[in-house]
Amino acid sequence: MSQRFFSETPVAGPAIELGPLEAQHLTRVMRAKVGDPLIVFDNSGAEFAAEVASIRRSAVEVRILERREIDRESPCRITIAAALPKGDRQKTMVEKLVELGVSTLVPLETTRQVARLSDNVLDRLRRTVIEASKQCGRNRLMEITEGATLPDWVQAADPQAARWLAHPGGQPLYSLATAASPAAGVCCAIGPEGGFTDEEVALAEAAGWRWISLGPRILRVETAAMALAAVLGAAAQVDAGNGP
Repeated sequence: MSQRFFSETPVAGPAIELGPLEAQHLTRVMRAKVGDPLIVFDNSGAEFAAEVASIRRSAVEVRILERREIDRESPCRITIAAALPKGDRQKTMVEKLVELGVSTLVPLETTRQVARLSDNVLDRLRRTVIEASKQCGRNRLMEITEGATLPDWVQAADPQAARWLAHPGGQPLYSLATAASPAAGVCCAIGPEGGFTDEEVALAEAAGWRWISLGPRILRVETAAMALAAVLGAAAQVDAGNGP
């Protein structure tokens, strides 16, 4: 199977030049040669069969052979708003949400949050999205937005979407099986490991959010995000007629 590479610019002609990071990976890690096959995607939803046309010291030109319309997105637009975990767990969460088909990740700023979002962290996580998309075959990138405070986010989220706040005492997780409507989408908010404060929960309730329980055990942020994404993704496939 051909290796996948991301083009930062839309593929619009018979050839493109890969960006520096992708060119370096192709030549120094993959040891590619002129004529080697590869797959290119550009966040348009399509992917392109291609081959290496030329290799220079700091650039690689790729010849486009065929455009393929291959949709590997979830039938339902899933948005996860989560307080970022610490350290390498951020990368793990982003990787798995990409694999599970989440459309958008909103880094939440909450009262009890420990990890904070910086420009460097945001850039690194967006690069992780590209690498995870290359691995899992997605042709659209999961969006990671700028950080948002919980009060702002619960008001800004699409009121037509199903909106759930992960909080003890909420409805059981299987309630999400009927929430993943492709027409409206789903938004889920996940707090830090200390949970949301009573004030934050009250704000969400006042804005029309419902509670969802993830069970009797305390989950790490990334575990909760993956559990919600997996259930929603499976429910969306069934709702769209692609599952049992």
